[in-house]
Amino acid sequence: ALMVPAMSLAADKGAELFAGKCAMCHGKNADATGPMAKKFGLKPFSSAEVQKLTDAELTTIIEKGKDKMPAYGSKLSADEVKEAVKYIRTLKK
Repeated sequence: ALMVPAMSLAADKGAELFAGKCAMCHGKNADATGPMAKKFGLKPFSSAEVQKLTDAELTTIIEKGKDKMPAYGSKLSADEVKEAVKYIRTLKK
């Protein structure tokens, strides 16, 4: 069996979630490419503006939504939200 470090497992889970729920607006690589990202002026997740947000702030945005982004609090478990935040942190430049 292949040994996979726990961190990459978490990142993979977050990446999977991202691909299914977030990529359609935030871009396949969270780089704010695509028509929705451009329309709403979204920032790449690797940007300083996104990375300077605290984990708590990112959690709140994911759960409650922000501006045009819908709330995902009823669609994702607390663990899934945590995985999404961890994934966002892996994108830091």
